[in-house]
Amino acid sequence: MEQNEEKVEEIFVQEGVLLLSGPASHIEYMKLTGTLYITRYEKHENEYSTIFIEWKPNENLTIDSDIQDQEWAVVNTVEKRTRTLSGSLIPEEANRSKYLRVNFDTIKSFKVANSGRKILFNDGRGDVICTFSFQNGNSTCFIASLRQHIKTAPSRRDKNLYIVVGEIGNNDKQIETSFKTLSLFPDDHNYMWSFVKNFQHRPYETTMEAFAKVTNIGNYFWNYYFLEYLIVYNERPLDDETKEVLNKSIIAIESATTTHTQDDYEVVANVPKLPDRKDCPRSKPLTKEQWLDLQNCEGKIEDVDGIKLLIFRGGVTPSLRKSVWKYLLNYYSWESTQKERDQVTKDKKEEYYRMKTQWMTMTKMQEDNFSDYRERKSLIEKDVNRTDRAYDFYAGDNNPHLQLLNDILMTYVMYNFDLGYVQGMSDLLSPILYLLQDEVDAFWCFVGFMEKVLSNFDIDQAGMKEQLQHLHTLLAFTEPELSTYLDNHDSGNMFFCFRWLLVWFKRELNQEDVMKLWEVLWTGLPCQNFHLLICLAILETEKRALMDNNYGFTEILKHINELSLKLNVNFLLNKAEGIYRQIEEATHANDNVRDIVGLPKLENGNMDSPNTASFTYLESSADHASVNIDTNEVSYERGISNSYL
Repeated sequence: MEQNEEKVEEIFVQEGVLLLSGPASHIEYMKLTGTLYITRYEKHENEYSTIFIEWKPNENLTIDSDIQDQEWAVVNTVEKRTRTLSGSLIPEEANRSKYLRVNFDTIKSFKVANSGRKILFNDGRGDVICTFSFQNGNSTCFIASLRQHIKTAPSRRDKNLYIVVGEIGNNDKQIETSFKTLSLFPDDHNYMWSFVKNFQHRPYETTMEAFAKVTNIGNYFWNYYFLEYLIVYNERPLDDETKEVLNKSIIAIESATTTHTQDDYEVVANVPKLPDRKDCPRSKPLTKEQWLDLQNCEGKIEDVDGIKLLIFRGGVTPSLRKSVWKYLLNYYSWESTQKERDQVTKDKKEEYYRMKTQWMTMTKMQEDNFSDYRERKSLIEKDVNRTDRAYDFYAGDNNPHLQLLNDILMTYVMYNFDLGYVQGMSDLLSPILYLLQDEVDAFWCFVGFMEKVLSNFDIDQAGMKEQLQHLHTLLAFTEPELSTYLDNHDSGNMFFCFRWLLVWFKRELNQEDVMKLWEVLWTGLPCQNFHLLICLAILETEKRALMDNNYGFTEILKHINELSLKLNVNFLLNKAEGIYRQIEEATHANDNVRDIVGLPKLENGNMDSPNTASFTYLESSADHASVNIDTNEVSYERGISNSYL
């Protein structure tokens, strides 16, 4: 019999998914963890659809090493991969029964439960096709990928139940993506009516803020679809007066804004120009002499702001980090004396070992009856065994530092059981343990770091979504051309920046540069959310590479991931601070932009006073490293980052 080759595109891949229910033929695989896919087959003569949901248990499963190493990252949930099958859909005949395959045509509805960690698919006759439980995070990215291929509408009776109303065509995909990217209508329907009210009072500004990104749709069709969208996705009907306001407001922008096409992307004309960018050179790191000079006879820091400014400007001398990081991560209070710190160290040590004893003395029967604890313990063991193994500090079998990494993370589960452990936390702990090489100190500094990034690990990913939205808002203000390009290339959701934000560029920089960047960010200077401006600095630098090559989402994601270990931290800090200065001085920056970076609102083009934020520049001197800003630079010079070490 002739063997036919079929190409299979993996649209979505996510590990750590438990099969809770399914066909009778899969009963032996129930309660097993496996990998969930959304796949597209190039040809299928006997099926109604070419797109399927697939699941396979982890047994005998080979996973791409890069994907396996980054399960928590968005790359494994959206990056498309292609495999070739010969003769049948399943490469190994003996493994065919292990695959659970569900044709999209058979899905009539699905229900999300347990804060997004569980999803049930129904066939429309009241029967459950299959049920999955997401062990590593939740189903948010999976559902987002699902909705790129099927239209859904929420049930009026159950907000967690979604009815499948059909497939998504090309036009639908473009418009749907635009709306989803903009996140115009949160679950709170009161937002919608506040939105409409703003139209009545400031139609031009409101329309521009919300819809400037959607520029390639005819006005008539745009108005029609917008109104239809409001009616379908909001339970409260629109009256004629509201419809008229919306129509007039949308049409009003036609004469105020023009666009032109340039090489497949939109360029918005008449965008106000940002102020000239200042060069913000880096300085030398904080020295031991400076550190001691700023302490009194009792060991108390007398000029906290001055210390933070020095750290922001140049980081910390490596030999001094063990001391300074304990302040930056709230292990010690900046106002504490040496005597008070000695007592804190004693108290923290006792508290740590009390919590560690709690999990170390847990019996097997207790673990067997405590599924949440058992799952977290298993996930920690799995992550620890592959955290930074390329570094000598964590290399080799039976490495004692890996055991410390494991013990600290297990103790954190007892410290914060509501959160427990989420993939990515081991990446944040690793440099801290490497530096301090003390179990107790590393734990409490890790606790301080987690307090700063806690929202990154929300079970519903609300914190990450908000940061990605904020990043898009800032990009639309500082680089509207690139922002529009991303919107038009299915990338306006900024998911390709997910890894940057989740673990603060841990995977993008070498160990030394990671520590330098983190200590600068921990100062909170020069503004809140400065890490988002680091993202802007990278995106601005890569702008031409992305746009000139006409990259779509998959290519953008690949390009961004390939920047790992090629970035220069001093260059990025210089550029990011320059971007902040431009936002600070821009009189056309709206309140939303200014609020993201913690600037006061503008009133009649002037900053409110006396609450105006201030930040002091250091005068230029021979001690500073001047970094030239080149917006076309893609490959960074490595020498600058080591100039003071």
